[in-house]
Amino acid sequence: MQYFARPISRLIGQLTRLPGIGPKTAQRLAFHILAGSQSAARDLAESILEARDKIKYCSRCCNLTEDDPCPICRDSRRDGELLCVVENPQDIVAMEKTGEFFGFYHVLHGSISPIDGIGPEELKIKELLERLKNSGVKEVIVATDPNVEGEATALYLARILKPLDYMVTRIAHGLPIGGDLEYADEVTLGKSLQGRKEI
Repeated sequence: MQYFARPISRLIGQLTRLPGIGPKTAQRLAFHILAGSQSAARDLAESILEARDKIKYCSRCCNLTEDDPCPICRDSRRDGELLCVVENPQDIVAMEKTGEFFGFYHVLHGSISPIDGIGPEELKIKELLERLKNSGVKEVIVATDPNVEGEATALYLARILKPLDYMVTRIAHGLPIGGDLEYADEVTLGKSLQGRKEI
């Protein structure tokens, strides 16, 4: 038995395809859209289409951008000896919000995950190697996620970049600010000890 009219069911079905959106949330979002004005729904649809039409990969860093090269790659004030490799475009936003990194970026668009059928060939590693040629980069900072896939990606990158005479570093992992030692898991505590520095 079909509980909703076909257009509503289709909208709910499309919304459930988004990451983190289950059937209940999709249903709530669908009814929120339907309860709003026609112009609000049109604005939402147009913004999705505009983003799909106008956003492309930066030819240098593979970030998502409207202009090529992206604003970060065009910024002459950045340190050309530092290159931070991240998994996804949203990771650049997180790094930029720290106000602590002033080099350039390269986006892999994922991490190595054999169980999901994602190998190095599916990532933007070939583009990274091409970019590094005659680039002036001295240090490659690997800022992949602290999980099995992120660690595998970091180790793979270190294995191919170190023989090319790049200093390859990994962002530190450990306890969050405001965290309690008693609630930290063994792996996090171990990484905290490995990443300790003199104060």
